[in-house]
Amino acid sequence: MAKHNAANERIKREYFQYLKEAKGRDEKSLDVVAKAIHRFESSTRFRDFKLFHKEQAIAFKRHLAEQLNEQTGKPLSKATIGTTMRALFNFFEWLAGQPGYKSKLSYSDADYFSISEKDLQINRAKREQPVPSLEQMRQVIASMPAASDIEKRNRAIVALIFLTGVRDGALVSLKLKHINIPEQRLDQDAREVKTKFSKTFQTWFFPVGDDALEIVSDWVRYLREDLLFGDDDPLFPKTKVGVGDNGFEVMGLDRQSWSNAGPVRKIFKEAFEGADLKYHSPHSVRSTLARFGQTLHLPIRSYKAWSKNLGHSNMMTTFSSYGDVPADEQAELIRAIDPEGARSDDPLITAIANTVRKHNFG
Repeated sequence: MAKHNAANERIKREYFQYLKEAKGRDEKSLDVVAKAIHRFESSTRFRDFKLFHKEQAIAFKRHLAEQLNEQTGKPLSKATIGTTMRALFNFFEWLAGQPGYKSKLSYSDADYFSISEKDLQINRAKREQPVPSLEQMRQVIASMPAASDIEKRNRAIVALIFLTGVRDGALVSLKLKHINIPEQRLDQDAREVKTKFSKTFQTWFFPVGDDALEIVSDWVRYLREDLLFGDDDPLFPKTKVGVGDNGFEVMGLDRQSWSNAGPVRKIFKEAFEGADLKYHSPHSVRSTLARFGQTLHLPIRSYKAWSKNLGHSNMMTTFSSYGDVPADEQAELIRAIDPEGARSDDPLITAIANTVRKHNFG
């Protein structure tokens, strides 16, 4: 059976170039789109896109609903199905306007890749994500060993994420020159650091405790004074592996950076296991910091600074996407409300309410 269609491959390359150069999509986003289109092609046995018929889309939706996740053995999630169908909708809508396809397809053909309103609501529903508390983060860091160079590095990684909320993808590309210990600042320069949306910003260390600050300070000093690392060396060098008496062995630290954030997530997993706590991802610490900021009842400009510290241009992003109230705290806050004594003149609440009215949010 055919594994590809030459004409399809050519137009797909044009589409991927369009997404990358005109829409600014990154490689990860392109991979998601490519996988969605390949799934559809497989279901049609790689028929030419010019031969598209609405029945193909209808059959594909049924086919997708019956597929199982290769890792879990369970049906594909509504989110996965929604992402796949949305990618195909966008692709066929674009395809209908391309030379050679205009006479074969109509823009309305893309509508057959829409999902039901019910499934759309399920996809949009926010689900509570596990977030570590400040105390848990301190417990994790305190329980991490620091005898070897690798253990020192691993502990400093967790401490810096706690101090700054830096994304793991950006963290692996940091160099020594990007951290300023006297100023307690991390410079996320998009020319060299892999920040989200290639955004350049500065993060001053959050006030989460002197223990994390001391660990990071000691690590930077160790790199510069003991290992003689320079400004352009990685802040968190990857593990050096070589051939020893017993085959491949860990041989300390390399002077190269990791190519991806996989090792950072592994370090977090081992750190939480070592503290006898449930695993939380590096990214979840950003929510920890956002929620911590809300509990401080900061003046509006201070909360804006807190938000910018996380790399958010819009304060509402910090408040709505990262500052969700967990169910147990929700119950506690509701039960503690005194209708007679409730006040609505909190400057942060006032600012949020004004933003909601301005942008007509629900």
